[in-house]
Amino acid sequence: MDSSTTRRTLVRPMLEFEPQESLEARVAALPKIHLHCHLEGTLRESTFLELTARDGLPTRYRPGAPADVLDRSPREPGQVYAFADFPEFLLLFAAVSRALSRPEDYARLAEEFATDALRRGVVYGELFLSPSVWRFFHPELDLRSCMEAIYEVFARVERSHGVAFRTIVDLTRNFGASSALESARFAASTTELGTIGIGLGGDELRFPPELFVDAFAFARAEGLHTVAHAGEAAGAQSVRAAVEHLRAERIGHGIRAVDDPALLTLLREREIALEICPTSNLRTGVVSAPEAHPLPALLAAGLRIVIDDDDPALFGAHIDEEYLAFARQVGEPGLRACIATAIEASFAPPSLKRSLEERLRSTE
Repeated sequence: MDSSTTRRTLVRPMLEFEPQESLEARVAALPKIHLHCHLEGTLRESTFLELTARDGLPTRYRPGAPADVLDRSPREPGQVYAFADFPEFLLLFAAVSRALSRPEDYARLAEEFATDALRRGVVYGELFLSPSVWRFFHPELDLRSCMEAIYEVFARVERSHGVAFRTIVDLTRNFGASSALESARFAASTTELGTIGIGLGGDELRFPPELFVDAFAFARAEGLHTVAHAGEAAGAQSVRAAVEHLRAERIGHGIRAVDDPALLTLLREREIALEICPTSNLRTGVVSAPEAHPLPALLAAGLRIVIDDDDPALFGAHIDEEYLAFARQVGEPGLRACIATAIEASFAPPSLKRSLEERLRSTE
């Protein structure tokens, strides 16, 4: 299923008195908030092709694959970011990360992301980064120099446009508990470079939250915020473990929470927001069809919901498009409520939250 088909299927017909063009214009004017977006997953396909060609890399990552298989990896624009399922998506994300091999590559990544984000109306962002993946592919890479390169771009954007981007270091489950603790220490050492927290992504089925209790406890002790992917590829128990064992302040995806009424109550009581990325869930196959997405049920259960785009370049759906699809599904007031929730659930300081809230009110 391509992303345009996904977006068309997600929406319901507009009411006759609300023209599509009018809704599109109003959604375009709304401030967009990134709380669940992986910076590496914003890499433009054209840039990915350029970087892989520069270094003689295939566009696919296949551990242990023979050279003739790698040589046939796709290079045709429009086909490079294709994948069949969630495991293949993870390998594609790995290939993208491998292509970023120098600090200047990360500066370019941040520059292109910021350009695209500003054009789409993003006014604030907390972005995932995966330094442990960078180091896996490039053991000699100076991670701090890469973080500095990203920070310098974001600081310039904030000075020039008043739009703040902060970073959350993803611990990457696949590398195990020891690596996660090392990544948490790295995150704590880069707070002056815009790092505000840690996250937990990767293979949720094989690496449950309980493995990472020590890393999350360390991060909290260092004053970092904590979030975790859970309930995406695994079930409701993964969400519960992320909340109870990791004390995650937000949950990435969390869609399988719908299967456990007691968990829904827990999420409501603790006011934990779910970062929902509808197209991502469809493209990775963790949701079988648009009509099967748990989003309406999660909204009906009274949970705090924010909408985002996850890895927009890889999924072919960006935050403004996700906002529009959501507005068509629930109406503009429902979208505004989710944006207000995103502001509240963000880790922005109170003064910035007030500014963002005023910006949202100004579009009424």
